[in-house]
Amino acid sequence: MKVEVKIISNEIIKPSSPTPDHLRHYKLSFLDQLSPSCYSPFLYFYSLNDHINNEPNLIENISHTLKQSLSQALTLYYPLAGRFTSDGVSIDCNDDGILFMEARVLKCQVSDVVNETISSSCEVLNNLCPFKLDELAELPFGIQLNIFENGGIALGVCISHRLADALSCLVFIKNWMAMARGGATAIASPEFSSAELFPPKKIAWYDSNSFMSKLNTLVTKRFVFKASVIDALRSKYELLLLEHNNPRGPSRVEALSSFIWSRFKAITRVESEEHNTNVYTVHHAVNIRPKFDPPLPEHYFGNYYRASKTVTSGTSNLGVLAKMMGEDVRKLDKGFVESLRFKGEEYLGSLKPSIDEVNQVLVVPLVFTSLCRFPLYEADFGWGKPTWVSSAARCFKNVVGFMDDKTGHGIEAYICLEPQQMAKLEADEEFLSLVSS
Repeated sequence: MKVEVKIISNEIIKPSSPTPDHLRHYKLSFLDQLSPSCYSPFLYFYSLNDHINNEPNLIENISHTLKQSLSQALTLYYPLAGRFTSDGVSIDCNDDGILFMEARVLKCQVSDVVNETISSSCEVLNNLCPFKLDELAELPFGIQLNIFENGGIALGVCISHRLADALSCLVFIKNWMAMARGGATAIASPEFSSAELFPPKKIAWYDSNSFMSKLNTLVTKRFVFKASVIDALRSKYELLLLEHNNPRGPSRVEALSSFIWSRFKAITRVESEEHNTNVYTVHHAVNIRPKFDPPLPEHYFGNYYRASKTVTSGTSNLGVLAKMMGEDVRKLDKGFVESLRFKGEEYLGSLKPSIDEVNQVLVVPLVFTSLCRFPLYEADFGWGKPTWVSSAARCFKNVVGFMDDKTGHGIEAYICLEPQQMAKLEADEEFLSLVSS
């Protein structure tokens, strides 16, 4: 399937009120410094079936509403409308504004994309995004309003990971949509204190973009796992844990991570043996806001995440592996956050051996990020909630991104691998037996 777009307009949306001088310079935090300068993409699809025939100027009304409310939202989220400084350590909140593009999607309807065959390639979705996803982010934020032939739309959103994590972006979108509906009074203002909690540091040796690849060297595909399949995995692994006298069953994410890792190992075993690499590691990105004492609310803006590490070698019991993953995630607790805040240099030093191992192909990593239970489907700007929320192609290999399906019970897995590995995964019968078709 091809998704071709024709850009019909470019506009710069600026905050509705000027940013005060004392807020002009937004410092990036230590955790921002550790984050890559790529864009994180989100796509919101709206069929608009209940409105197309009743509102003759529907798209014009939507465009106007989105732009007007976005301008209001940027007054609260002023760093998004600024520009990265040349030294890369701060944002000049100069109200230069964000790029808002409008595009026509040619010979395609929303349903064509939403109903595309499961395990479809995500590269076709990249044209719905305002920026190229494998280039370093120059602008903090951008929007592309894609208009389909049947009147449906897709809103492509890109935020620089250097500025904020996924939850920050999703909360911004939720608040922006609330403003579009006229519900601005219920919005909690963002808290921009990440640089106070995690002051920036001199980290000359660390290159946060070293693992980025060009999109044409990787393949990202979406695989859907129904709730019943995930429940069956959880039950299966729980029984395996009971054999080891461990009564706690795995979570949805732990169970699916364990299964996907097992198939990843199966398809890469020969290659790893050729490199004399027998050590596999699993990493889970963890939202650390709840780990503070007291916990930080979701409106704390920035990169409040770190990754756990699980060494899987010698583990054949997938129930035990799921348990190990959960235990390593839970190590990112209050004590971890305190150490990260006040002993950042030690933490940075602890990263170097792991990075060297990956660069020297001494280990085979698989990285999981989960947006499950995040507010994906709350983006209602007045014409209904989205039909589907998706990601796009990734520029990091050996990465798996989880997102809830619309029911909130199934999981969509966006898997990014090298082409030859993806071909093996799609030929793996055990993997395909659990994927929805």
